Amino acid sequence: MLTIRNLYAYYGSVMALSGVTCHVSSGEIVALIGANGSGKTTLLNAVCGLVRQEGEIRFQGRPICGLAPEEIVGLGVSMVPEGRQLFAPMTVAENLELGAYRRSRRQFRGAINEDLERVYLLFPRLKERLAQKAGTLSGGEQQMLAISRAMMARPRLLLLDEPSLGLAPLVVEDIMATLSRLRDEGMTILLVEQNARAALKVADRAYVLETGRIILSGNAADLLQDRQVTRAYLGRDYKEFTEGR
Repeated sequence: MLTIRNLYAYYGSVMALSGVTCHVSSGEIVALIGANGSGKTTLLNAVCGLVRQEGEIRFQGRPICGLAPEEIVGLGVSMVPEGRQLFAPMTVAENLELGAYRRSRRQFRGAINEDLERVYLLFPRLKERLAQKAGTLSGGEQQMLAISRAMMARPRLLLLDEPSLGLAPLVVEDIMATLSRLRDEGMTILLVEQNARAALKVADRAYVLETGRIILSGNAADLLQDRQVTRAYLGRDYKEFTEGR
C-alpha cells in the first residue's frame, strides 16, 4: 500500500532522513522505533507532504511526492500527530466534524453519520462527551478523540505519531488494543512509537531508525527478542523482561 524508496527529507538545509527505503502492506501494522531525533516523525511528515523531500513515495501505486497535504488526505492517508493537537476550545463533536471536512457537503451527510457511529462503537466514552470541550478531556480521552478525528476522513492508511505519549500504562494498553482491532477490521497502520515494547507487541513488522537511516527491520516478534533492540530500546535483555526481573 505504501512504498518508500531512497527517501531524503530536510528541515531547511538540515538532512533528517538519508536514503530510507521501507514499505507497508495492506492490512498490517508496521512500527517505526528509534531514539528521539532518529527521524521517525520526519518520515510520517514526509508521507503527508509536510517536509521537503527527495526520493520516491507511492501510495497504492501512485506517486505522492510533491502533492499538497490536503490532496494526500483526499487519497486516503490520515495522521494522528504527536501531542494530539486537538482544537482545545472546541467540543468533541466539533473536532470530529472537522475530521470529515473534505466531505462536509450536504450529499455526504449520511456517510458522515455512519462514520460517527463507527467512532462511537470504537470509543463509547466519546459519545458521552460530545458537548464537552476537547481541552477538558483526560489524556486518554484526548488520544481517543485524535484517533477518531483521523478516522472521520475514512483513511486507507492511518499514521500515528507517539500515541502512548504521556498516558498511563493501562490507557496505553487500551489504545494499542484499539489499533489491533482496527487492523483486524482491515485498516493499514504505520505506527511511530518510542515505547518500543508496546509497539513491537502490537505490530506485524517493524523498522528501527537511527540518525535518519534504517539500521534494522524484520518481524516484530523477532525484533522483540533481538538483543541489539532489547538493549538499545527496551532497556534490558528479553529474557530478563519475560522473567519479570
